[in-house]
Amino acid sequence: MADDRQQDSPSPPTAPRRRVLAAAALAPVLAGAPAGTARALPAGPRHSAPVQPVRTGPADWTDVGRALGAPGGMVRFMYHTGFPRRDLTVHSRGVRIHPALALGTHVSFVRYADHSTLMMGDAVVTEHELQRFVDALQEHGIEQTALHKHLLHHEPDLWWVHLHAHSHDPVTVARGLRAALGRTATPLTGPAAPALRIDLDTAAIDAALGARGTADEDVHKVTFVRRETIVDGRLALPPGLGATTALNFQPLGAGRAAVSGDLVLTAAETQPALRALRRGGIELVELHHHNLTDEPRLFFVHLWAVGDAVRIARRLRSAVDTTNVAPVLGGAG
Repeated sequence: MADDRQQDSPSPPTAPRRRVLAAAALAPVLAGAPAGTARALPAGPRHSAPVQPVRTGPADWTDVGRALGAPGGMVRFMYHTGFPRRDLTVHSRGVRIHPALALGTHVSFVRYADHSTLMMGDAVVTEHELQRFVDALQEHGIEQTALHKHLLHHEPDLWWVHLHAHSHDPVTVARGLRAALGRTATPLTGPAAPALRIDLDTAAIDAALGARGTADEDVHKVTFVRRETIVDGRLALPPGLGATTALNFQPLGAGRAAVSGDLVLTAAETQPALRALRRGGIELVELHHHNLTDEPRLFFVHLWAVGDAVRIARRLRSAVDTTNVAPVLGGAG
């Protein structure tokens, strides 16, 4: 295996103070549509008040979970299910990528006041699986809103596909998603990885970023959400759905980490954030959209860094501070 070590980048200048998962909207079944196929609901007038999400509980999603074939759980307004690609052995720049760092297919379902359901998600597929996966999504009326990379120079070749559907029949959407995943080697179920000690100074990372992170297996994750209300089509997105900055730290030993993640940006924030990342020696991977009809229009820049974890966190803070985000779990302010 290649050496995990890389040269740390020089410290950036300081910046003035100023971040889960994924984008996808579910499609509905309309009268006359073939069984098992979803069609998008009409977007509605752009000037009308956005439809608001409503709180649900696990019991509201029993049939969806059964159709997906994997257990999910509630994250605030969202019913969230993850499908980590534990079947893959992936290396980028000599670092073996853990599933929690960047290999997590995941989907979220949200119920709305008009009784419709939105699904947003992000799927990790190999290049060999990609076209079959997309074909299956299209067969079942599930839209693709982005196709891109999260990693540089990685093997095997992977792609990340953002999913979108809006429907009055979420079970049909879940069945379609399961059929598409069935054209890949994605494990639908399996034992969760044991909780491991994170070999990083997570308190110092959190202090540097001004936010309190969480553990996902042996990866430390710090998440921020947009302060504005984001509207997708005619639907107001609950905080944390399709509009997050996510910074993930995988320990490499001796205080070093591989860092993968993305920043969520408006157009006006994009160039200041890109400059702040490069001043800090952070590598740029992608700049793109995750959604097609969001307001305000949001962009995402995916990033990569290897080195001293706390030093990288300080450099990332300069970029995060150019954006209008708030920590998910609170923080140092």
